[in-house]
Amino acid sequence: MDRTAPPPVARVTRPQRERLNGHRGGVVYMTGLSGAGKSTLACLVERQLHALGLRTCVIDGDDLRCGLCSDLGFSDADRIENMRRATEVAHLMVNAGLLVVSAMISPFREERRAARSRFQPGDFLEVFVDAPLPVCEARDPKGLYARVRRGEIPGFTGVDSRYEAPQRPDLHIDTTRCTASQAAALLLDTMRLHGYFHLETAH
Repeated sequence: MDRTAPPPVARVTRPQRERLNGHRGGVVYMTGLSGAGKSTLACLVERQLHALGLRTCVIDGDDLRCGLCSDLGFSDADRIENMRRATEVAHLMVNAGLLVVSAMISPFREERRAARSRFQPGDFLEVFVDAPLPVCEARDPKGLYARVRRGEIPGFTGVDSRYEAPQRPDLHIDTTRCTASQAAALLLDTMRLHGYFHLETAH
C-alpha cells in the first residue's frame, strides 16, 4: 500500500491574483469624525475606480456594526477590537488583489499604527477626512449628533469620547474647503502617485 503523502497543492498567490485583476492590491484607510464625509468619499472613489475596470471593495464602519462587529459596544476596548477586525478584513482583501477603501472613524492613533503594520510597505494609505466638530454636527447626515445631545448615545466620538487626529497622514482632505467631487479627484490622484493603479493598466 502506497503511503506516500500527496504533494501539497500550491495556493493561488497574491501576484497571480493581481495579474488577473490587472492592478495591484492596497488599502485606503480613511479616518475622521462622524459626518466628516468619509462614506460619501468612499462611494465616489469606488464608483470611479469601478468605472476604470478596477476591482474594489468598501469597508464601512456602519456595515461592520450590523454584522461582523454586531457583538461590540462602544467602550475603548470594543472600539479597538472593531478596528482590529476591520484591519484583518482589509488585509485579506488586499491579499486577494483588491483595492480596498475603509471608511471608519478609527479614533485612536496607536491602533491606526497597528493597522498600518499589518500591511506591506506601500499597501497602506492613511487619509484624514477632516471637518471640525461643529461642521460635522451641523451636517449630521445620520441624525446621530441630535441623539447624542438628547442623551440617547453616550460615549460618542468627538463629543464625550476622544478622537486622536492623525499627525502625519498620507493625505489630509479638509472637506470644508472642497466639494465631494474635488476630494474624490484628489484621492484618486494620490492613489495613482502611490502606485495603486495606472490608467494604462485599467481595463
